[in-house]
Amino acid sequence: MISDMKRFLFAAATLLAVISCAGKAPKYANRAEAIAAQIHDPASKYVVVACHRGDWRNYPENSIPAIESVIRMEADIVEIDIHMTSDSVLVLCHDDNVRRTTNFSRVFKGVQGKSAKISELTLAEIKSLSLKRAHGVTVDTLRMPTLREALLCTKDRICVNIDKGYDYYDAVLALTEELGVTDQILIKSSKPLAEVQEHEAAYEHNMMYMPIVNIQQEKGKALFDSYLEQGVVPLAYEVCWGNNDTPDFAEACKKILDQGSKVWVNTIWGSLCGGDGNDDDAAFQCGDPGKVYQQYMDAGVSMIQTDRPALLIGWLKKHGRHKL
Repeated sequence: MISDMKRFLFAAATLLAVISCAGKAPKYANRAEAIAAQIHDPASKYVVVACHRGDWRNYPENSIPAIESVIRMEADIVEIDIHMTSDSVLVLCHDDNVRRTTNFSRVFKGVQGKSAKISELTLAEIKSLSLKRAHGVTVDTLRMPTLREALLCTKDRICVNIDKGYDYYDAVLALTEELGVTDQILIKSSKPLAEVQEHEAAYEHNMMYMPIVNIQQEKGKALFDSYLEQGVVPLAYEVCWGNNDTPDFAEACKKILDQGSKVWVNTIWGSLCGGDGNDDDAAFQCGDPGKVYQQYMDAGVSMIQTDRPALLIGWLKKHGRHKL
């Protein structure tokens, strides 16, 4: 049995610990802020997981439930796509039209000449459509969200990569500033460095930005070289390459890490990460995710966009690379 003195000392120590913890302010105000800190830290060993269009395997892509699902998985970034309606509202959709992702053909059946392009539809018309799951089944209760609705959902909970968004930069930034989430948003493009610098100089406060470089295409190599030659260090580079039979990827990673930046890799399709056998499906099918993902850890990659977030996060946690 524990003596009375030991009980007293234990109780006192516990009380002091509680008082100490209660008086200590948390390092970050919310989870999104903690994730953003990892993105900004080139020395961090934490691997940031970005989910491509949310959990599209179980919910309609770019939908609120798809976003909520990856938040529950403890993903770090949800990648979404945007387009603007005819009445100037940004909505979430990968395609520039709604035929694949909604029941447009049924709702507007018989309406001659009706365009399915988002730019030619009003928000009210888009909200009249139901979203489809990946296998084409319509979910009558789900509608295409606006960017505002999506950002209200993600605020302080997860960072957001707004893909196809740079052409709407001014409108997106105005919205993120209004909602107070600018620091939680990542936007990227293959625009020339000078154009990006001029654009960002117009604002005192900008979203996180990342250049996309295909290191095996002339345009991508030229963009990559422009950053290196001018000594501009972005938070990260999205590195794309289609052929692993050359040292291009390893060499690019070394240059990026030596520069003090981070490497983002897309494992969603082999064409973006060195060919078949290097993507999420290969990691899933082989039964040992490490046979695919370990090569990226070895190369110094610390940001991965995936179509299999649960698989990747589980493997990273097992190896101590995904704990905030």
